[in-house]
Amino acid sequence: MSSARSAAARMGIRLALAAMLAMPLAGCFQPMYADRGDGSPTLRDKLSAVQVPPLDVPNSSRNARIGVEIRNALMFKMYGSATGAPPLYTLALNINSSRSSLIVDPNTTLPTIENYGIDANFRLIEIATGKVVLTGSTFSRVEYDVPGQTQRFARTRAGRDAEDRAAQEIAENINTRLASFFYAGM
Repeated sequence: MSSARSAAARMGIRLALAAMLAMPLAGCFQPMYADRGDGSPTLRDKLSAVQVPPLDVPNSSRNARIGVEIRNALMFKMYGSATGAPPLYTLALNINSSRSSLIVDPNTTLPTIENYGIDANFRLIEIATGKVVLTGSTFSRVEYDVPGQTQRFARTRAGRDAEDRAAQEIAENINTRLASFFYAGM
């Protein structure tokens, strides 16, 4: 019984020591998207000042649809609507897409699982000076099943869903990089 009490006492002392050591750090945590309270622009305000122009891709190409998906997702993630505040920055974005077969049926030599990928390069340009303040690249790879060889419409729909998932992931990655850039400069 005494060893159990001494173990409990040691545990209590350890917890108290951990709490005392953590006390000075308690006020250091601040959520990224929170209002700062001092009147300075919030992260949401800074993100809303980024203009996302339409991507420079050929009309009626597959990348044109994907470019619109990425642009719409980015604008929604940054400012929740189609327009933000008066722009201070512009985001130049280039994308390349690829499709490859991962698993091929040995009897029919037709793919059963395919991989869809998007590679994106972006530059954040300050409008007032024309200076590039941030560059980066990101990628997304998603796989999808080809549901039977005779179901060509289902295969097309699965491919489009994969494109949409990849576009959402690209938008999320770029939004996160922009948020960390603006937050570090706050």
